[in-house]
Amino acid sequence: MLFAEIQQKIKYAKQLDFGNLLNESIELFKKVWLQGLLMLLIIVAFVIPFMIVIYVPMVFFSIADTESPGFFGGWEAIAVIFFVTAYLLFVFIMLVVTFGLKVGLFRIMRQKDMGIIGKDDYFFFLRKPYLSKTINLSLAYFGISLLAMLLCMFPLIYVMVPLNLLVVMYAFNPEISNSNLIKASFDLGNKKWFITFGITLVAGFMAQMVGMLMCGIGILATASFAAIPLYLIYKEVIGFDEDVAELKQIGND
Repeated sequence: MLFAEIQQKIKYAKQLDFGNLLNESIELFKKVWLQGLLMLLIIVAFVIPFMIVIYVPMVFFSIADTESPGFFGGWEAIAVIFFVTAYLLFVFIMLVVTFGLKVGLFRIMRQKDMGIIGKDDYFFFLRKPYLSKTINLSLAYFGISLLAMLLCMFPLIYVMVPLNLLVVMYAFNPEISNSNLIKASFDLGNKKWFITFGITLVAGFMAQMVGMLMCGIGILATASFAAIPLYLIYKEVIGFDEDVAELKQIGND
């Protein structure tokens, strides 16, 4: 879809009904809860090895240095630089992986929503030709969030709506430039800020409550529910190209 078309659809977007969005979110969640759970488990699978690589040596050296002062023999500064570098690398990798997996989940949501038979490719946006774009957009996401946080909490609350919509926008328009994706996300966020914020807040609260009733661990299964309204808002405002060839391509990717 062309960027100009997206702008026009946002400009003339229809009113959205809160109740309908919530009901449709519940119905779609029944179809994609397993995929949302698997996405979180994949993230956990990425986190555990990095934690072992970074934190286990850190704890070992800390204990050794406590019991035997001077254990490092003057290499303390190098050890600190190593651990800080490793930690920053870990944060960067997890930022990109988490962003890419979330984008992939929205793509899977569309397949389930439209009844398209195809494999659940969580890593679609973490491979060529999209990896570099995913890296750039995840860094932009982080940078905008950090800037908003430095400007106090209210700007952060505001920008989280368009930033969350950026994930959906990228999922269905990967051919659009990064700057236009960000602009379109902020345009949609400005246009539908209150209903997007409200429905996401309610969906997140419901996901936590139901998850806690499932002995806490159930939050992993219900967490994806908070993302579904974002998909439905995009679907209602911008929609998809219903070209049959495109649908077949999505199902065969």
